Amino acid sequence: MTPSVGNGTPGSLFAARPMGHQSRAEMCEAFDRAIRLAERDRLRLRVPHEVKPTQRLKSMHYHYRPEVFLQLQGTTDFQFPRESFELGPDEVCVIPAGVPHGEKVHAEANRPFRNLVAGFYNNSISLHFAFEASPQRPDIAEIEFFDAPNLDVFLTLTNSIAHTHAMQSPARDAVLKGLLIALFGLFRNIIETGGGQLNGDVGKVFQAKCLVREQFSNPELGVQQIATALGCSRDYLSHLFHVETKERLTHYIQRIRIDGAILALETTALNVSEIAYASGFADPAYFGRVFKQHKGVTPQEFRVQLDAHRNQPELGPKTVYADRVDFSPGAPTARKPEALVVAGR
Repeated sequence: MTPSVGNGTPGSLFAARPMGHQSRAEMCEAFDRAIRLAERDRLRLRVPHEVKPTQRLKSMHYHYRPEVFLQLQGTTDFQFPRESFELGPDEVCVIPAGVPHGEKVHAEANRPFRNLVAGFYNNSISLHFAFEASPQRPDIAEIEFFDAPNLDVFLTLTNSIAHTHAMQSPARDAVLKGLLIALFGLFRNIIETGGGQLNGDVGKVFQAKCLVREQFSNPELGVQQIATALGCSRDYLSHLFHVETKERLTHYIQRIRIDGAILALETTALNVSEIAYASGFADPAYFGRVFKQHKGVTPQEFRVQLDAHRNQPELGPKTVYADRVDFSPGAPTARKPEALVVAGR
């Protein structure tokens, strides 16, 4: 059993329509409305409680990256290991990475079900509209992938929303408000300015890339499995992919997996074995060898280098003047008594 894609499956992804101009405009309007609601403290946020991550539970699935759901019409019933809740229009749900969940959807009396879902992949973000494909089952209606070289910013904001929601602090609501506005603002901007190479690919190359990005954590994913899903031969798909991209499909699969592992090493506390499994490697030792081929160091050495870099003292000057540089952080200056008198008036 492998983690499935939120609001859909690989087959439904291939049947989904690419995002048109009207759909992009609708998406921009949805995020604009969410920002306005957040600014007026009227955007309800739902986040499931922390649970043991990556449990394989019947009728549930999980992802190795967080997901964001913005409910537009109808409702979504979310089920989690310890709780369930209903998401209604003008509400947002953030599901942390690794949290098992199931979804059932319901239309309104006069309007069909519709929500907007954000997913995170290696160096890219997907945004899609979902519809009720069959009674209570959501599926992808339209989808677009966006290049996101600043993916870590999106992930940091999304993870911070989940962590802050669980806190009990005086500034909790103010922090959540700012984080939500920032995240939805970035989504709004990427729709206006984004797109990317993935959307420029056509036919089976696009579909193969989508499948790899969504299912790279599946250790059984390979060229044959992708070719079977796309209804063509292994040799044909390999040749087509290499002609269109100048990269072999086997190498692309491996590169996407290593990219995912690097992101996990940089942003999570998972151990190397957990990262290996999450990246689609059934054998952590083999993962270590492949990682070293790509990066020149083992995963353990890569993480040590990261820690060393983070702990390195600041080498640059604190302040640069026209005629000198200053490396000191500065010190508070005592206020003169007369200044205190003036300030007290």
